[in-house]
Amino acid sequence: MKRVRTAGVGGAAAFLAVAAALALTGCITMGPDYERPELPVPEAYSEVSIPAAEAGMDEWWKLYGDPRLDALVDEALAANQSLAAAVARVDEARAFAGLARADQLPQIVAGASGARDKFSGATAAFPPGFSLERDTYRASVNLAYELDFWGRYRRLSEAARAELLATEEGRRNVRLAVIAETVDSWFDILSTREQLAISHATVGSRGESVRLQRLRFDAGSISEFDLARAEAELAGSEATVPIGERVLRQTEDRLGVILGRMGGFDSSEAFAAPSDPAVLDAVRAPDVPVGLPSELLTRRPDVVAAEQRLVAANARIGAARAAFFPSIALTGYSGSESDELSGLFKSGSGVWGFAAGLLQPIFQGGRLRRDFEIAEARERQALADYTGTVQSAFAEVEDALVARSTGATERAALGRRVEALSRASRLARLRYEAGDASYIEALDAERDLFIVQLAFVSARRGELGASVTLFKALGGGWEESPAAGEDATASAASPEAAP
Repeated sequence: MKRVRTAGVGGAAAFLAVAAALALTGCITMGPDYERPELPVPEAYSEVSIPAAEAGMDEWWKLYGDPRLDALVDEALAANQSLAAAVARVDEARAFAGLARADQLPQIVAGASGARDKFSGATAAFPPGFSLERDTYRASVNLAYELDFWGRYRRLSEAARAELLATEEGRRNVRLAVIAETVDSWFDILSTREQLAISHATVGSRGESVRLQRLRFDAGSISEFDLARAEAELAGSEATVPIGERVLRQTEDRLGVILGRMGGFDSSEAFAAPSDPAVLDAVRAPDVPVGLPSELLTRRPDVVAAEQRLVAANARIGAARAAFFPSIALTGYSGSESDELSGLFKSGSGVWGFAAGLLQPIFQGGRLRRDFEIAEARERQALADYTGTVQSAFAEVEDALVARSTGATERAALGRRVEALSRASRLARLRYEAGDASYIEALDAERDLFIVQLAFVSARRGELGASVTLFKALGGGWEESPAAGEDATASAASPEAAP
């Protein structure tokens, strides 16, 4: 006895019907096709600068010419946990894109079963002597496919690919932030160490001055007032040392987290050789091209990610629109069935079946209309986010350019002041030693020199920090490399791409 109870696909007619249905797929795609919105962004930035040095967008930090910094960035990119999490998010998004693509394809499942049944002798309409116990064995291939006639699954796949690209750009944005934080932390360490060196040198010179003043006071050649002022200036310079040491330790700890080090980071390791410079003047500040085009913003990771989220939201409008229309499902099976396991694949044991179904939403309490309205509202949100991201990006670049140009002017002015106060301090000391000036005049000149030396280092640090901010605001650099960008986009868009 043979019994058929499952659905699947089989037989020539059924397979031809499925093939014809597959050929119809793609006839209609609901919803609007994406078009990039026009944004009122100026063609170039207001700030101009000297011609640019040759730079690669992916390795912009190497323009500073510091091998120690290069090694730190390489370590951060290899071990930073925020970047590792961003890579995992890309892998997750790639898998989701693969799932969305799978919804567009037929689902084929192979199955095998065996059963033994006993029928009631009181109710079964079998001839006398017919066995009420039967064995049934089946092997079949089952197929299920929903015809994407309205393009719902194509729109969902389009949205998933856009989300994958947005996630990939998010990874690039995290990578850029990790690099910028590493470079900024390194420059903080350099500037703090240089200021500490200035403080230690000042403490040393003022300590010697106090020693001499005490000898003069003991000899009766100066008043106690002059001695007290000298001791006060020494204490003031000594107070800057623990402050600098605290800032240095905190900066090293911050950099240690960026580098993924459990034991923190000790900057003294980077200055093991006596020839290693510990001053910011040893760092080469990159130049910026004249009339930097605002088109560079289109490469910024957060801008690209915001646009891809807009693409995804736009595609989901089409998917929500397609839900109003009928869904067409095809199912079928093809296999073999027998009451004996040995006869499962014998001639005459074949079975097959094919079915097509259509479902048309009639009443769902307004659910489909609300889903469509939600999709439209989210598209408007994504458009506003994209527009705001572009506007913020343009402002960040403008601010960084202004900070860099004004920072260079400030640093140059402070450099001239350091030179002038160095001469003034030396002359004031000579005048005091010759008896032509009071000790207060010499102390004032030394104090002013100490303050402006620290300010000069801060200005140099600010100038370099502005260049880091500019690199970050431009998405990593300014050298055109469209081919590389297209390759990266194509790789990220493939759901089956390797991690």
